[in-house]
Amino acid sequence: MKQWIFLVVCLGLPFFGFAQTQLFDQSYGARSLGMGNIRMMIGDSWSILNHVGSLDRLEYSEVSIGLDQRFGIQELSTLSFSGAWKSKIGTAGIGISRFGGQAFNQQLLGLGFSNTLGIVSLGGRIDWFQTQIEGFGSGSAFLFSMGGVAELSPEFFLGANFSNLNQSKLSKSSDLKLPTSIQLGVTYLPSDFLRISAELDKSIELPAQVRVGLESFLKPWLYLRTGIHSQPSRLHFGFGIRKNGWGLDYALGQQTALGSTHHLSLILKWTE
Repeated sequence: MKQWIFLVVCLGLPFFGFAQTQLFDQSYGARSLGMGNIRMMIGDSWSILNHVGSLDRLEYSEVSIGLDQRFGIQELSTLSFSGAWKSKIGTAGIGISRFGGQAFNQQLLGLGFSNTLGIVSLGGRIDWFQTQIEGFGSGSAFLFSMGGVAELSPEFFLGANFSNLNQSKLSKSSDLKLPTSIQLGVTYLPSDFLRISAELDKSIELPAQVRVGLESFLKPWLYLRTGIHSQPSRLHFGFGIRKNGWGLDYALGQQTALGSTHHLSLILKWTE
């Protein structure tokens, strides 16, 4: 009986309160969250968790740490780390994340690699995902995701990502599977100072989500961001600062029924 309760809670989480609580299928980094959870074409260390196909698009090796605080509830916080190492043969990455408190928590460890061939960047990632509920035990699974980005022109990019391709299950005693989803995205750079992105995210179990985000480069060191996200409807705002290899990103999300979410990321790049 406990196994069934455990599975119902784990698999039902995306239907309650707020979307994308599963660690393997949410957006990471305050830059992404400030643009309405846009994650397909942002080439930074968070790409290891957001969209491994764009990981090789980052310019330098970097590491980041992030904190997400949702609706003033400590038990809905996420603490994450990402690292990306760029080399001549491609870019390797590691991502670690923990969500929840003592009564309920989830852990994620992801390892991935991305390489660019001509105008196309491709990548794959393997995740170890665990969910634990106090008094009911824990379950874990390995997941495989892959994606890619095509640079159709210096201003126009297309991307696709597939999460949980192997349709993993948290329990061998049940046929219930973790969500499998596909994300499609497009980014347009009309100038050196503006980025416009739009994405469609469809999970087998949930309605399609639409995300649209803008990023404006006011100064070489200052960025402003905004975005919208459907299912549920949310508004997002944020800013970023870059200086001498260091960076700070902050994002605010607003959901009418539940309140505000706050997101903070710190970045360190190894520039040449």
